Amino acid sequence: MLDICLLGCGGMMPLPYRWLTALMMRYNGSSLLIDCGEGTQIAVKEKGWSFKPIDTICFTHYHGDHISGLPGLLLTMGNADRTEPLTLIGPKGLERVVNALRVIAPELPFPIIYKEIQGNEQIFEEHGYRIRAFRVNHNVICYGYTVEIARTGRFDVERAKAAEIPMKFWNRLQKGETIEADGHTYHPEDVLGPQRKGLKVAYCTDTRPVAAIAQHAKDADLFICEGMYGEPEKSQKAVGYKHMTFVEAAQLAKQAQPKEMWLTHYSPSLVRPEDYMESVRKIFPRTYPGKDGKSTELDFEEE
Repeated sequence: MLDICLLGCGGMMPLPYRWLTALMMRYNGSSLLIDCGEGTQIAVKEKGWSFKPIDTICFTHYHGDHISGLPGLLLTMGNADRTEPLTLIGPKGLERVVNALRVIAPELPFPIIYKEIQGNEQIFEEHGYRIRAFRVNHNVICYGYTVEIARTGRFDVERAKAAEIPMKFWNRLQKGETIEADGHTYHPEDVLGPQRKGLKVAYCTDTRPVAAIAQHAKDADLFICEGMYGEPEKSQKAVGYKHMTFVEAAQLAKQAQPKEMWLTHYSPSLVRPEDYMESVRKIFPRTYPGKDGKSTELDFEEE
């Protein structure tokens, strides 16, 4: 099961009723954060989740509303006596930007691993998450992400018995490990059926509509997409600042056909995003306005 919480759905500045951009996922004891705007720590506390399991933080880009919450979060993690490494993923300049922010958080009891995204697309494997970064179109270098949880094939007990594989190795084989023991080599494919459908979440913000977004959000279980402006009269403003409208997000979802889409990263002037849902749902009916703390649990399909 994959737990997902949209911690903050605001863009540009925090508001009394809306935190800045952050998304948190939990799977198999490890938490992943995408973006860390101001107020992210409070949003995590309001949700009742913990900072301790956060192993990976991905950044779409380095505007303040997406990264300004990082120094405080690092300090909180350090004050909790964390010693496990923390992996940060982001566009070119990641270590330079984070080190500048760390002027106010210079000493931490845990190492930071920096992984800069190379080129237009790159895949990272972290703690059971397959993270794919893909380039989008903002006024600085910016990436969207898909996060996938793979699911191995069903373990075939009869095949394992027929191959005389000791039962003590079954669990490790089921997890995809190749085992060499007592002069024998046991491969996962010896005992596993075809790979089953996993889980997929797509996330993008701060961009104009580009084909890569629909391509990577294709058939996602959840697509979380920027909708900076709901008002039709602000479409030209979206073009000028390289953001998206609700309608443009819905058109991408119509191409990608995810199970559902949440809108996020609202302009401070957009007080009631739900007022614009009727026209958006004519394009993609499974569209929902994001809000701080909006959560869901994604389960693997039953067979």
